[in-house]
Amino acid sequence: MALSGIPRVRRQLPTSPWLFAAPGLLVTGAFVLYPFLSTLVSSFTDRRTLIPGRFVGLANFRELLHDDMFWTGLRNSTLYVLGVVPLLVVLPLLLALLVQKNIPGITFFRSAFYTPVVASIVVVGLIWVWLLDDRGLVNAMLETVGAGRVGFLSDQWLLLMSAMAVTVWKGLGYYMIIYLAALGNVPRELHEAAAVDGAGAVRRFLSVTVPAVRSTMVLVGALSSVAAFKVFSEVYLLAGPSGGPAGEDTTLVMLVQRTGTGLTGRVGYASALSVVVFAVTVALMLLVLRADRKEES
Repeated sequence: MALSGIPRVRRQLPTSPWLFAAPGLLVTGAFVLYPFLSTLVSSFTDRRTLIPGRFVGLANFRELLHDDMFWTGLRNSTLYVLGVVPLLVVLPLLLALLVQKNIPGITFFRSAFYTPVVASIVVVGLIWVWLLDDRGLVNAMLETVGAGRVGFLSDQWLLLMSAMAVTVWKGLGYYMIIYLAALGNVPRELHEAAAVDGAGAVRRFLSVTVPAVRSTMVLVGALSSVAAFKVFSEVYLLAGPSGGPAGEDTTLVMLVQRTGTGLTGRVGYASALSVVVFAVTVALMLLVLRADRKEES
């Protein structure tokens, strides 16, 4: 006989947790897992846009080794990582230190620095094209002071560096917010103790701030490395569909888009390119994590 006033405990079905997780699993399976497996399978076929294709084994990957555009894209994507990641690891941290102080008007600057993050990449790209074009604002100002025009969007290396500048400018605010959250957890007593010992601002930054946010720096390095290697929009908007002069500024993701789209798109070959991009991004993340663990040990 059940005692009055004591709630009855219902038995939980073994499938109950899966019912709660089902919506998320369905979305992940439909939009992440299935496209990944489909791309992996397609990379071993000669599939085209309107033709299912047949199994060709490693033929697509062997073709990559002899494709000059593949090596051009790999070079540009690698240079992009080397040029962008160090700046996106260091500059947002310095910016976060500047806006961390509670002084009048600092909220305005925090919002201003974060504005490029929420702006559309298409709008941002068009603004920078307007600024850096041969007849743009920057060249007009250079002519005003007596300097000649600079081919920011017509020179191979200047165009790539201009795209890097857009990426850094747009990403500063995002990583600044991550660093602000990390800096909020740094004990103030550490800075006060270092100041008592006679450490200056630079010394406190290197001895207190950097060690305290090192794990966050690793996170920012991993995120920015993957994003930089998969860059598409910035280069595409500044260089155009052709990838700059003679296609010399084409990145790997741009090559995937160019190869796999259209009525005659080589979907199988583009899938092989996508698999290579995925493998390299995973390798980048593992290298960053391994370097972090090695430094800790």
